[in-house]
Amino acid sequence: MLVLTRKLGEVIKIGDKVKVVVVAVDGGSVKLGIEAPDEIPVHREEVYVKIASENKEASSRLDRDSAKALKDMLSKGSPRASKDSERTGKKNA
Repeated sequence: MLVLTRKLGEVIKIGDKVKVVVVAVDGGSVKLGIEAPDEIPVHREEVYVKIASENKEASSRLDRDSAKALKDMLSKGSPRASKDSERTGKKNA
């Protein structure tokens, strides 16, 4: 971890696109201003952890739902395969 000392109004650059400014210092609290392009997400750690947890939960729900839908399709036969066999008179293997 890089540890830097900055005074009020001083800046830290991260690459060419991110700028961190010390906006205020009040006792044990430091306010930082962060300028970054929209494609670089910037979050407090507790917000980032919550977002990651919600994304993981949604993804596992989607995986379960997708697996169930696939299982249902396979057990009933795919609608596409049924239409093809009706049209050609042949069943898909």
